[in-house]
Amino acid sequence: MSLFKRIFSKEKKETLDKGLEKSKTSFFSKLSKAVAGKTKVDDDVLDNLEEILVSSDVGVETTLKVIDRIEKRVAKDKYLGTDELNSILRQEIAGLLAETNVGNDTEFTIPEGKKPYVIMVVGVNGVGKTTTIGKLASQFKKAGKKVVLGAADTFRAAAIDQLQVWADRVDVPIVRQEMGSDPASVAFDTLKSAVTQNADIVIIDTAGRLHNKVNLMNELTKIKRVMQKVVDDAPHEVLLVLDGSTGQNAFEQAKQFTLATEVTSLAVTKLDGTAKGGVVIGISDQFQIPVKYIGVGEGIDDLQVFNKIEFVDSFFK
Repeated sequence: MSLFKRIFSKEKKETLDKGLEKSKTSFFSKLSKAVAGKTKVDDDVLDNLEEILVSSDVGVETTLKVIDRIEKRVAKDKYLGTDELNSILRQEIAGLLAETNVGNDTEFTIPEGKKPYVIMVVGVNGVGKTTTIGKLASQFKKAGKKVVLGAADTFRAAAIDQLQVWADRVDVPIVRQEMGSDPASVAFDTLKSAVTQNADIVIIDTAGRLHNKVNLMNELTKIKRVMQKVVDDAPHEVLLVLDGSTGQNAFEQAKQFTLATEVTSLAVTKLDGTAKGGVVIGISDQFQIPVKYIGVGEGIDDLQVFNKIEFVDSFFK
């Protein structure tokens, strides 16, 4: 690691490298074509770079920011060799991510002084929401925390059953009701149970319907209001789960959910099966919401705390 000191364990770093392999390979094959036969970063190279970043799902606005930063470097340095482009890109993107992702966490932690710490998880069906909840519960339990799950996605029996499977697998308690029950009622019961059990963390699953944003907004607002009858300032975190493999569609989902409710953190899943890893950079920058977790594999330990330094290092290795 030339620019950065190792933060992750060797094993965790290898998982991240492997998870971003497709994104990295796709990006660099395009980049090498863009600079073929060029020794200097000129307008042609910058135009090609702009196209590469957009096609790598970094997003137009974020791409323009990156290009602007590099243009300023070119103007200042007068001569910038194409061999330096990789390290410059790395520095500028790390700088961009640093503006939103202030922490350099490497472990699964929660803020002190909130007990139980309540996480409400939102996101459309199929993005890996329930799996993310299960993996989070596993990581928090390993960290010595007492976790309670709440199955407030009561519109699909499959969602309740899937969360039950994860609760059994991780061996944490779950509060559930029948399909069609009031989601706010499930959230209320979950928090009551968590307080009784002196739990450290509560993770509430919610329905992932976007076809009617007004209904979604009303439902999430009601869940929050009812939870606050038990824990004054709940939820402490609203975690939006996005499927990284959908690229630009993930931007649209982020837009819709941030309009429907206040989102405080992001989890980007399924990065291992896609060349669209650049979406993490764009979403973090455009929505100014920190990416907290990334999914880089199917294993229970393949949900990682997002660390901007390690991410950029693996992407531009």
